[in-house]
Amino acid sequence: MHDLRDIADWLKQHPVHHDRQLHSTLPDPVFIANGEPVVSFSSNNYLALASHPRVTAAARDGLERHGAGNCESRLLGGDLALYRELEARLAALQHKGDAVLFASGYMANLGVLSSIVKAAMLARLHGYRARKRHKYAYYSDECNHVSIREGIQLSGALRYNYRHGDMDHLASLLKAGAEEGATPVIVSDGVFGMEGTIAPLPALVELAERHGALLYIDDAHATGVLGAHGGGTAEHFGCRSPCLMQMGTLGKALGASGGFVAVEREMADVIRLTSAAYGYSCPPPPSQAAALLAALDVLEQEPQRRQRLWDNQRYFIERMAPLGYTFVSTQTPILPVLVGEAETCQRYAIALRKEGIQVEAVQFPAAPVGQARLRFVMNAGHTGAQIDQVVRVMAQLAGRASRLA
Repeated sequence: MHDLRDIADWLKQHPVHHDRQLHSTLPDPVFIANGEPVVSFSSNNYLALASHPRVTAAARDGLERHGAGNCESRLLGGDLALYRELEARLAALQHKGDAVLFASGYMANLGVLSSIVKAAMLARLHGYRARKRHKYAYYSDECNHVSIREGIQLSGALRYNYRHGDMDHLASLLKAGAEEGATPVIVSDGVFGMEGTIAPLPALVELAERHGALLYIDDAHATGVLGAHGGGTAEHFGCRSPCLMQMGTLGKALGASGGFVAVEREMADVIRLTSAAYGYSCPPPPSQAAALLAALDVLEQEPQRRQRLWDNQRYFIERMAPLGYTFVSTQTPILPVLVGEAETCQRYAIALRKEGIQVEAVQFPAAPVGQARLRFVMNAGHTGAQIDQVVRVMAQLAGRASRLA
C-alpha cells in the first residue's frame, strides 16, 4: 500500500499526461473542448461510422428492444439471436466458418491467447480426457500490442519474441523450437498501431503452415480499413489458411464497441468452452450489436467512405513531402511523423493543440528511446481544408526547428 501512496504523491508532481482536458463531444473527426472546436488526427473512428445516422438509429432501436445492457453471460441467460447474427456477419467478412464475440478487442486477446494453449486442461472440467499431452510455445512480434503480451503471459506458455517484421529471425526461432516438441503459435498485429506498418502476412502463413503452427493476427487497425471490402489484412493480401485466426475490434473503424475472433467452426466451439473471458463476462450491450450490424451494412454499401479515407491519406503524404519530415511508415492511415526527442515531440503536440489540432505524441515505452513521433491518424471525415491546416502548422514548426539548428 505504501508503494501506491508514493506513486500517487509522485503523480501529483509529475503528471504523465500533459493534457487532461475533458471533451464535450467525441471526435467525428471534430470535437468540442472548452467550448472550442478541435480537429482530431488521433481518432480510430476511421470511417466516421460512430455517428452515421443508420448506425445510431440501429443502436436506438436495439436499446428500445433490449434495454441498456446485457446482465448475463451468454452461457447462462444472456444469449440473443442478435449476437449470433453479428458473429455470422463477422465470420463472412473474414471468410471464416464462425466468429466469437467478446466485450472488447482487449478482452478478445486476453481471452483467446490465455486459453487456447491450455484448452485440453480447461476442457477436463467438462469431462474431456486428452489422448496425449501437448505443449505449446508462442512466437510474438516484439511490437505487438500490450493486450497480446498480457494474454500470452496469462497462458503460462513459453514465449519467444522475434524482431519486428523479421521473418528470418522468426524462422530461426521456429527451427530451434521444433527440437523441443512444442506446437508453435505465431502472433502478430496485422497493422501495428504505433508504426503504421502492415505485417508480412503471406510470409507468416507460409511459416505457420510449414511448421504446423497456429497463426493469430490482431486486425484491430485493419478491420474495415484494409482489403477491397474492409476484410482486413488477410483480404489485403488475398491470404486464406485453416491455421489463420483473425481477431478484430469493433470499436475502431466499425464505430461501436466489442471485439471478436474469426476462426474455423471447430475452433470457435473450443474457444466458447474454454475461454473465461467469454464464459464469465457479459457480451457488448444488445444496442451495440444492433449498431454493428448496421455498420457492416454501411461498410458494404458505402465503399466511398473507405475511398475517402485512402484519398485523405495520400493527400496528407503529398502535402507533407516538401517539409522534410520523415514518416515511420506510409502503408496505412496511421502516419507517424518521426520527431526524435520526447520533449520536442511533446512541444510539437502542444503547439498543434493551440492551433485547434489534436495529435498524439508517442514516446517511450510505446516507441523506442530517441524515436518519439507524432502519430497522425487519417479519417474519412477529414476535409482538404483541415489537412491543409495541419500541414501549415507542421511547416511553421519545421521552420522554427531549422532556425534553432
